[in-house]
Amino acid sequence: MDKPILTPEHMLLDAAVEAATGLGVTVQVVQRDPQLGRARADALVRVTHGGQEVLYAVEVRRTLHPATLGAALQQLERLGQQAMLVTDYVAPALADELKARHIAFLDTAGNAYFEQPPLLIWVKGQKPAAKPAAQTAGRAFQPTGLQVLFTLLCNPQAVNRPYRELAEMAGVAHGTVGWVIPDLQQLGYVRDLKGKRGTRRLFELERLLDEWATTYARALRPRTLLGRYYVPTLEGWKDWPLAEHGALWGGEPAAAVLTDYLRPGVLTLYADKVPGLLAARQKFMKEPEPGHTAVVEVRKRFWNFPGDPRHNNLVPPLLVYADLLATGDARCIETAKMIYDAYVARPLTEG
Repeated sequence: MDKPILTPEHMLLDAAVEAATGLGVTVQVVQRDPQLGRARADALVRVTHGGQEVLYAVEVRRTLHPATLGAALQQLERLGQQAMLVTDYVAPALADELKARHIAFLDTAGNAYFEQPPLLIWVKGQKPAAKPAAQTAGRAFQPTGLQVLFTLLCNPQAVNRPYRELAEMAGVAHGTVGWVIPDLQQLGYVRDLKGKRGTRRLFELERLLDEWATTYARALRPRTLLGRYYVPTLEGWKDWPLAEHGALWGGEPAAAVLTDYLRPGVLTLYADKVPGLLAARQKFMKEPEPGHTAVVEVRKRFWNFPGDPRHNNLVPPLLVYADLLATGDARCIETAKMIYDAYVARPLTEG
C-alpha cells in the first residue's frame, strides 16, 4: 500500500498536536480531510481531558494575520459549531479576538483556547521556537495568477475559453494563463473531461474561493491601493457620479447597496486611475485635517469583464465579499456572509 502523502497542512497539524502535550490534554488526529456535508475539513481531532472527550472539525491555516482572519472565520462557520482553527502562530491580539468569538484554536507554539465546561484551556503569549517559514504557493496564487483565479471564480465557464481571451478578461499577459491553468490542474481544481467539447471544468470551487480570498488579502489587495484620501463627509456618497469617471463602488459602499445592511465607514472605489475631476469635486485631501476625516480608498481595477447589469456601478460581488473579509471588522465579516449567501454561493454551484 502506498504511503499517504503528507501535505504542509498535515505537517503543521502534527506539529500543533505535539505542542499540545504540555497543555494537560490529549489531542489525537482521528481522520484527515473528512467531508462534512458540503464542507471539507482538514481533519477531525479528538481532545481528551479526564473522562471528557470533544471532537473538533479542524481548519488548518499556515499563516494567520488580521487581513486573513475573516476568510478563516467563514470556513470555520461552514464546518459547524465544533470547529477548531489550527495554525503556526496566533499573536496575542488575534488570540483575544478568537477567544471573544468563542473559537477554539491551537498553534505550534502551544497557544490554545478550548472551552467545553468543565474544561477550559486558555494560553496566549507563547513565542514560536523559530520564525514561521514563508508560505509557499503555486504560481496560480501569485498576484497575476490571483487575477486569473478571480476571473474564473466570477465566470466558471471561462475555463474553456482560449488562453488569449481569458488573459484579456483577467488583465494579464497571455503567458500567465499558460502557467495558471496547468498549476490548477496539478492542484486538482481543473480537470479535463474526456469525450466532450469544452473539456475543462473547475472543481472544488468553494475551497478554491476560500484559498483565493485568503491569498488575495495578503498578496494582491495591498497592490491595488492607488491612494487613501480624506473628505469632509461620507453623506450623499450614493449620489457621486462614478460612471462619469469610469469608477465602481467596492468594499463597504458596494455592500451597503447589495444588502441595505451596512453603513459604510470607509468609501472604496475601483478605477484605472485616481479620478481627478471627482477628487476635486469631492475635495479629496491626502492628509487628514479638521473637517476632512472621512476616508476614501481608491483601488486599481484589475479585471476586464462586465459585472452584473443589475448593479453596473459595483465591482463583482466576489470582490466585495473578499474586501469585507480583509478588513477584519466584525460587522463587515457578518455582511460578507450575507453577500456570500445571496450573490456568491449560487454561481459557484452552477459553475
